[in-house]
Amino acid sequence: MGFIKRENKKFDYKPRYYQGEGNPYEIKQKFDQYRTTIGKKKNLKGKFNAALDDLKESGYRFNKTIVIIALILTLIFLFIIDFDLSIFFPKK
Repeated sequence: MGFIKRENKKFDYKPRYYQGEGNPYEIKQKFDQYRTTIGKKKNLKGKFNAALDDLKESGYRFNKTIVIIALILTLIFLFIIDFDLSIFFPKK
């Protein structure tokens, strides 16, 4: 009884009214066609170098709003822990 191997049942569903090619249920990401870090099987160093190349091509831009929010949150945190900001200013 233990020597008979059961095969998995295969289920091949085809939609009745689908006229196109390919699998209609295939899930693709929205921007995969524009990314260079996916697709080919690369090692970690290759993915990292491709990501750096993309960063150099697109230019490095930062969002001013996020920087301002981060500074405000940092100051609030320093106020909560009673950090003395006078160490950054010269004594008179």
